Amino acid sequence: MAAKSSSARRFSTEAPHGGASRRTQAPSHPRTPAPADLDRLIHDHVRLGIVSALAANDSLSFTELKGAIGATDGNLSVHARRLEEAGYIGCTKGFEGRVPRTEYRLTAAGRRALEKYLDHMDAIIRAARKNT
Repeated sequence: MAAKSSSARRFSTEAPHGGASRRTQAPSHPRTPAPADLDRLIHDHVRLGIVSALAANDSLSFTELKGAIGATDGNLSVHARRLEEAGYIGCTKGFEGRVPRTEYRLTAAGRRALEKYLDHMDAIIRAARKNT
């Protein structure tokens, strides 16, 4: 069964007890944020670790970032590239003497995405605590 989009979840087209189907709108009460609405790019634990570590620092080298989040070289490279392609982090490659150095920093777009993600998670947590 295919996953339903957020707009599909707001409307029901299934008829009760096998009768004719009709499209009805869901109740118009304020919607509790759904986990499905989270920024999936940041939600991955490695990528969340990357943007969180960079939010707490002006910049980090590849080695510093790898140590901070406990990732392997390959895992960090793949996830950092995804964040870079999305414009969430910036990457500068250079040399310190003859040693290559890769430096990462969080972009303004990345900081906004992280803030939005954290606000969304906070709303989910508040709703869950309210309902328990």
